[in-house]
Amino acid sequence: MNIPVKTYLLTPDGAFPNNRCLPLLHYPQAVALSGKDPAAIFEALFRAHLWAGSWSNGVFDFHHYHSTAHEVLGVYRGAARIGFGGPQGVTVEARGGDVTVIPAGVAHQRASASPDFAVVGAYPRRKRPDICYGRPGERPDTDGNIQATALPAADPVYGASGGLMTLWHVWTVWVAPNHTSPPITALPPIMAHPRALPPWISFGEPSWC
Repeated sequence: MNIPVKTYLLTPDGAFPNNRCLPLLHYPQAVALSGKDPAAIFEALFRAHLWAGSWSNGVFDFHHYHSTAHEVLGVYRGAARIGFGGPQGVTVEARGGDVTVIPAGVAHQRASASPDFAVVGAYPRRKRPDICYGRPGERPDTDGNIQATALPAADPVYGASGGLMTLWHVWTVWVAPNHTSPPITALPPIMAHPRALPPWISFGEPSWC
């Protein structure tokens, strides 16, 4: 099953570095929730795909970012409008079953939410996230941290193939160095034939890493 993935490339916004190389990924209705403990469904899924350090809570109502780790959020209850990229960024509607993968450096905050809104968060295994607020003096050190943050070993939803394993790898291997969309020959084998190119993959503005 291919879950439609929405991508947002969020470039620096003054105090917030965001990420020039990796787009934010939003997977609407990626996970079917059931039972008395829907948070456990996300915890098990993320753990199976090598995302660890899981926690369950809400999302801070102020802009913040992590410069040393990527982050995944899975909504297991309620709904919210979450801002990404700082004051000039984008707002994503997130509801139960949605998953969002946030690249290191991308600012995020809860803009509004239902009273019962809650998420499970996690990070690639062996990564310890810091927390930054866009304050004077954080950059350029945090920029260096972001550039040094390795790609995850697996997508939190798809595992070893699909999702960020396609989108982020293609972006960093072709788009960033060449400043253009990749030719079909540069895509992974499963995507090499035009008919096999998933309809949810599109390349927008190139990133200047």
